[in-house]
Amino acid sequence: MMDTALDERSLSKLRWRCRRGLLENDLFIERFFARHGSTITVRQAEGLQALMELADNDLLDLLLARKEPQGELDRAEVREVLALLRRRG
Repeated sequence: MMDTALDERSLSKLRWRCRRGLLENDLFIERFFARHGSTITVRQAEGLQALMELADNDLLDLLLARKEPQGELDRAEVREVLALLRRRG
């Protein structure tokens, strides 16, 4: 069930939830959706939603690999999505 692809409505809600106030974060997120939008799983969506709970600057530190997930955020689905978000070209 966790590896099931998100349905179109859930994907649309997730995209809306991922809008950020910091341009740098938006660039990472837009690139992620451009590459993986059609294949995002329920598990990955949960990881992404956990990251969206962070303040913009904390999220940017993770995206730029200045920090790694810690505590409650240090979960497999968060690390999986973070790796996809960090991946370049």
